Amino acid sequence: MNDYILTLSCPDRTGIVHNVSGWLLGLDGNIIDAQQFGDLETERFFLRVHFMLPSAMSVEALEHSFAPVAQRFGMQARIYDAQRKSRLLLLVSRQGHCLNDLLFRAHSGQLPVAIAGIVSNHTDYARMAAAYRIPFHHLPVTPETRPQQEQQILDLVEKENVDLVVLARYMQILSDDLCRKLTGRAINIHHSFLPSFKGARPYHQAHARGVKIIGATAHYVTADLDEGPIIEQDIERVDHSMSPQDLTQVGSDVESLVLARAVRWHVEHRILLNGQRTVVFK
Repeated sequence: MNDYILTLSCPDRTGIVHNVSGWLLGLDGNIIDAQQFGDLETERFFLRVHFMLPSAMSVEALEHSFAPVAQRFGMQARIYDAQRKSRLLLLVSRQGHCLNDLLFRAHSGQLPVAIAGIVSNHTDYARMAAAYRIPFHHLPVTPETRPQQEQQILDLVEKENVDLVVLARYMQILSDDLCRKLTGRAINIHHSFLPSFKGARPYHQAHARGVKIIGATAHYVTADLDEGPIIEQDIERVDHSMSPQDLTQVGSDVESLVLARAVRWHVEHRILLNGQRTVVFK
């Protein structure tokens, strides 16, 4: 299929949709799906259009063709080949539930991605990677070796043409420099107990306080720890009868689901930044 996805944001004004539609008409394009949102607070307009052309064109040629429209409205616009699978680099430590979930979804075709590799500061999931025939990179890290280890991660991103880095319960804090270099290209997942229950064993802390709701948050990675633009969140109710281990299991399930949704929406180009918030076209 010769289908593509156009995403854009710009100051809200009349004529945007008309001009985008006119550009597509000039290419004999057919709109498969279109979603839009005008934010009254920021006065910005957001649009995602999935369209088909009668014959294939390169993304570069399409972006060049669309440039006059983008310039006229001050758009931040991108065009993507809808058939190209995004390449992912998965980072994990010793909690493998999110990694296992993403690998299964990718392998079974539920998630339209190609896994370029798995990076871990431990060797726990080397055999799982081998079972899926995915390259496993053991990159141990200490405070002293962090710069070198993070450079190895960046080298893999470049070498493997990685589109998205996924922190699938990677329990290392990324440096500000690495966060900046991966801006908009890295997603993290964590429980939603922050800032109440920090550090080790958060589900045990939550159990001791008698929490009734467990949640998870997926967000883009920024230098502000766990404060990047939120992509997706979800919750599950729990009660007094559940042990810390029960809460941990519920939390693992929610984290896996929330991360999978966030990854899917990113690789399908459904997420647009709106300041510190996101617009997600589902």
